[in-house]
Amino acid sequence: MTPPLTLADKPGAGACCAPIAREPLAEQEAADLAALLKAVADPVRLRLLSMIGSHAGGEACVCDLTDAFDLTAPTISHHLKVLRTAGLIDGERRGTWVYYRIIPEVVNKLGRLFAPLADPVPSTPADIQLVNA
Repeated sequence: MTPPLTLADKPGAGACCAPIAREPLAEQEAADLAALLKAVADPVRLRLLSMIGSHAGGEACVCDLTDAFDLTAPTISHHLKVLRTAGLIDGERRGTWVYYRIIPEVVNKLGRLFAPLADPVPSTPADIQLVNA
């Protein structure tokens, strides 16, 4: 399943502004991005995503993930399922264990949504005065 394009993926989209600041998101784009944001809006899921992405080789066994939390295995499995359903991670069963890895192009959508979302460089003396005020 190919993820839908976001504004940052469209040809001619400027690099000066984050997609969220460049123009309003279309309804479907907003719904797709909201599902990703909802999936990572939980501290456990955000930590799981980080642990998987930063694990040696870019993938982590579920057995390596469960020990980091004071949660039951079914609860960890639920959180992993939410991340997988959102398309942020994928898993592969090897024997009795499942190994998870992030899906970079989907995770990168979240980063591109807000980056670069910095204050623009002042272009006129009046703007400079407002920034320095």
